[in-house]
Amino acid sequence: MPAAGMIYGAYGYTGELVARRSVARGLRPVLAGRREAPLRALATELGLEARAFALDDPAAAARALAGVGALLHCAGPFAHTWRSMVDACLEARCHYLDVTGEVDVFERMAALSSRAEAAGVMLLPGVGFDVVPSDALAAHVAARLPGATRLRLAFTALGGVSRGTALTMVERLGSKGLVRCGGSLVAVRPFRRATLDLGDGRPRPAVQIPWGDLATAWRSTGIPDLEVYMVVPRAVARSLSLAALAGPLLGLPPLRRAL
Repeated sequence: MPAAGMIYGAYGYTGELVARRSVARGLRPVLAGRREAPLRALATELGLEARAFALDDPAAAARALAGVGALLHCAGPFAHTWRSMVDACLEARCHYLDVTGEVDVFERMAALSSRAEAAGVMLLPGVGFDVVPSDALAAHVAARLPGATRLRLAFTALGGVSRGTALTMVERLGSKGLVRCGGSLVAVRPFRRATLDLGDGRPRPAVQIPWGDLATAWRSTGIPDLEVYMVVPRAVARSLSLAALAGPLLGLPPLRRAL
């Protein structure tokens, strides 16, 4: 019997989209998550198996992965959830994928490469919007411009954000910005502003963000100096710049919880 696939965080925004698309394409993944009630409701609707388990006990999580060949982890913020799930996957010899866009997660997971290789397990973070399209574009540009030493990536978001993404953004308030300089990650003032043309001849306001491409595009291209920007309305760019000045205040746990 072939090993099953599992979607963890299946009742969340992204997880549910993936679960429904999987069923539409004839797949039968196991649905999983921490909260049993919404998980069972979705699994019953889609006619799929459900397994409820938390990530605070990696050994129990590894047992819940019995018979699972590959896991797609959709429960963020991944800064809090990736390590327990990766440890469980390594223990269960289950391939791991997630949809993170968090630079720290990419960097810390890369440090586990030799351990994963010894276990015969693939660790592949960032298989969603963060960072597949932008990383593919970075690799294309690098192939067209061999010898390039600086890469500036920019994109515009056409929709809203999920709750998990919003939580990640709130947690980064009060943190330093990041760029890659000379191959190393360097802290900079957050939300630095710029005016960029995305190819249509129309300059747009943008802010610099610590996007996952600072980890992935460096590995894909070898270009040592990297910056990532997101196009935002001018009022938002101004607000974020002002927020950067209040960094220590925004880092206070009570204010983060309120946000």
